[in-house]
Amino acid sequence: MAQPLHQEALRLAVSLAAEALAAGDHPFGSVLVSATGTILQTDRNRVVTGGDATLHPELTLARWAEANLSPEERRTATVYTSGEHCPMCSAAHAYCGLGGIVYVASADMYAEWQREFGADPGRVRPLAIREVAPGIEVRGPVEELAEEVKELHRKRFMVGA
Repeated sequence: MAQPLHQEALRLAVSLAAEALAAGDHPFGSVLVSATGTILQTDRNRVVTGGDATLHPELTLARWAEANLSPEERRTATVYTSGEHCPMCSAAHAYCGLGGIVYVASADMYAEWQREFGADPGRVRPLAIREVAPGIEVRGPVEELAEEVKELHRKRFMVGA
């Protein structure tokens, strides 16, 4: 049976996405939560300010978990994120043996927003997590926060960040 959604972690992920946008990065944020509900680590996108196109928060959290958590702690942890993992981050999540993922906006939603805002579709096909890492329990989208995330992406695409 799936655990109840950790609303604090979801809202924090969206707040981190807003922080990323304000700093000049793409609006994505993620939160790693233990099996007991403790927030273990957070991160936001840093692909612009960090000068590294792989500085996605989901990848950073997977790396942190690999270095700092036992296999059991990783298996029972959950990543709460503003947007569904990209294929790179989905693979890292699976390779590190992390548990579930809860996302606010899906890859399909993000692709639709890119079309709606006339944005470049990017270099990598937006695949659902289940297509890349079918063994991971995935929940999303979280509709009550999706419009807030959409607005962050609208702002990004309108300024060309």
